[in-house]
Amino acid sequence: MTTPLLEVSEISRTYRMRAGLFGRPTSVHAVDGLSFSIPKGETLGIVGESGSGKSTTGRMVLGLEPPDHGSVRFDGAPIAAPGTATWRAQRARMQMIFQDPLGALDRRLPVAEQIREPLDIHNIGSKAERDARVHELLHAVDLNDGHGRRYPGALSGGQRQRIVLARALATKPDFLVCDEPVSALDVSIQAQVVNLLVDLQARLGLTMLFISHDLRVVRQISSKVAVMYLGRIVEYGDADDLFARPQHPYTQALVSASPAPGRRSTGRIVLSGDPPNPAARPSGCAFHPRCRLATARCKAEVPVLTALDPQRQVACHLVTGAPAQTQDAA
Repeated sequence: MTTPLLEVSEISRTYRMRAGLFGRPTSVHAVDGLSFSIPKGETLGIVGESGSGKSTTGRMVLGLEPPDHGSVRFDGAPIAAPGTATWRAQRARMQMIFQDPLGALDRRLPVAEQIREPLDIHNIGSKAERDARVHELLHAVDLNDGHGRRYPGALSGGQRQRIVLARALATKPDFLVCDEPVSALDVSIQAQVVNLLVDLQARLGLTMLFISHDLRVVRQISSKVAVMYLGRIVEYGDADDLFARPQHPYTQALVSASPAPGRRSTGRIVLSGDPPNPAARPSGCAFHPRCRLATARCKAEVPVLTALDPQRQVACHLVTGAPAQTQDAA
């Protein structure tokens, strides 16, 4: 078995929120007991509706937010405390691609300077070597030195996202967190950026955590997929197998709503209502208020993530049949 580059064990993150100046504080469980691992050179896709805890998971994995409970290990070592020399060394090997490329770039600086910035921060190479690295990175993402002299506002959305990707690759990282990296782009540009990521992963041996609500994109780029709902993983497995035979009612609804080339759209499962308020999590299975198959047991007992076979883990009473010990998504 390939050695995991990233190992996440039972991480949780809770925020304390107050409605108004004198409102009563409430706890919002953004992420609740997540465990998974990503082998070197593979991609784990995380899917789910807004508010499921996907982005919070990505920030905790990078050490940008500390988990309240649990642990994150990168290449066998725990994530160091932010601001320390060890953390900075780890961060040089772990980078993030953001959802909004224009928001991630400084509009007042030419983009070549922004690609160079990580090299300056980590003091990598001489001035000539850094200039050469910027030139190399621009060409790696199918741009040229002329693009590097432009400002973000003079580039298209796809070109800006390529600049963000080039900057993320500047320090030659081993691991990328891609947080909705193509959701702000046109469909044709999405395909170009995803194909570029796939190509770079094959050439550079990158390991990725790919966060998205778009199942078509996740299916194209991921080797494994974790489906999240209200801070927890409800289904995990091999990407092709999971999309071919989804087991959890929530996964079935997501897959039925995702168009597939050459397949007639029939039998779509429409979810009723919106995801529950994380500050007022339903009893039992959090999905039961929207589940067309929910039983009395679903309303009373929290299902655990249980292995159905070596390729699939599901947290659903209707699928697993009986309570079992929690399994790590690994």
